[in-house]
Amino acid sequence: MPTFPTLSPWLEYLETAHPVGIDMGLARIGKVKQALGLTFACPVFTVGGTNGKGSTCALLEAMLLAAGYKVGCHTSPHLLAFNERARINGEIASDEQLLPHFEAVESARCSFPEPVSLTYFEFTTLAIMHLFAASGLDAVILEVGLGGRLDAVNIIDTDCAVVTSIDIDHASYLGDTREKIGFEKAGIFRTGRPAICSDPVPPQSLIDHAQEIDADLWLFGRDFNYQGDKQQWSYGGRSLRRAALAYPALRGANQLLNAAAALAALEAMRERLPVSAQDMRRGLAAAELPGRFQVLPGQPAVVLDVAHNPHAAAVLGQNLDSMGYFPYTHVVFGAMQDKDIGGILKHLVDKVDHWYLSALPTARAAAPEVLEQKLLAAGFRTDADHSVQRFASPEQAYLEARKVARDNDRIVVFGSFYTVAGVIAQRKLERH
Repeated sequence: MPTFPTLSPWLEYLETAHPVGIDMGLARIGKVKQALGLTFACPVFTVGGTNGKGSTCALLEAMLLAAGYKVGCHTSPHLLAFNERARINGEIASDEQLLPHFEAVESARCSFPEPVSLTYFEFTTLAIMHLFAASGLDAVILEVGLGGRLDAVNIIDTDCAVVTSIDIDHASYLGDTREKIGFEKAGIFRTGRPAICSDPVPPQSLIDHAQEIDADLWLFGRDFNYQGDKQQWSYGGRSLRRAALAYPALRGANQLLNAAAALAALEAMRERLPVSAQDMRRGLAAAELPGRFQVLPGQPAVVLDVAHNPHAAAVLGQNLDSMGYFPYTHVVFGAMQDKDIGGILKHLVDKVDHWYLSALPTARAAAPEVLEQKLLAAGFRTDADHSVQRFASPEQAYLEARKVARDNDRIVVFGSFYTVAGVIAQRKLERH
């Protein structure tokens, strides 16, 4: 049984330990969960959806922390360091905290006559859950990695499930229609437990599945809602009203939808985890999440957004329109080859003057030449004021954009997590 003194070699080992990166199904991970004796003594929130999962987790976490609860939050993927995937009380878990739980999972995996093979995500999710189970928490928040029904996170029977939005992404795994994807996302619902969906037009498959298993389905527009003006907003649920709420610290067009979903989850769970109106306000104001329409201070304006499917790109386009006037918009973009790149670009092609297309440090990435073909196919034309360039890395692309952009322009960095992570790393280098 291998064991390593630090986290880095563990992660390197896990990257090659299982024959394929994504291997849907709960049989293998379920066996190891049993061998670990993994259970939670506190309420668990499971959050799935195409977009908005990370934001909803961050808002839920911030409000529960403001109320004084001890909270564990597991999200993925990470931007700069693996440890970002595990937070306890708002703090990123240290290597020292994580290591014993990596060893526990490896030991459980190898306790069978034939050791159980786990993917990187399955193994690390179990390790983080095991850490949370040992940490005396009041609440646990688990973000679904991919889909829902067959995702590693779904080995836990959640106390409250949230599905944020349903759109086409990961079609080769989840299906190529909203109905097929809705069924996969609804797989996190449980009989008799709150099942919250904040998609304004949920697929019928999700509603049918909730009814079939007799989950307590909360639909946006029917069971909960929000209203807002420029200054403040209000939430209305089944029996809870919250008026004069400040806007969430997370910026962007969809954040009220995500905040309403988080408040519906808290309303549904308030007998076990009461949160006062004041703590809700404090939590909404304190929530943080890098790379979700994150506007950095200074000039030129820099926007970071991990929008990597057409639905998220449409929201990013709306958010850019609401920012006001900039003479030129410079965009650093890199994406995975299995994404609907044409569908992503069509929402932004008329909002961008200069494109800086980037390769990414993974074999799954689309080559800059491919991105350029898709951009031209989407209708982008170069002239004296419009250009396309290709780069070997997001860092190089960003440095070139910085060189060209004037103070009153804006630079938008979007696409894969790798694109945004590369630019965050470059900015850190510049500061030190």
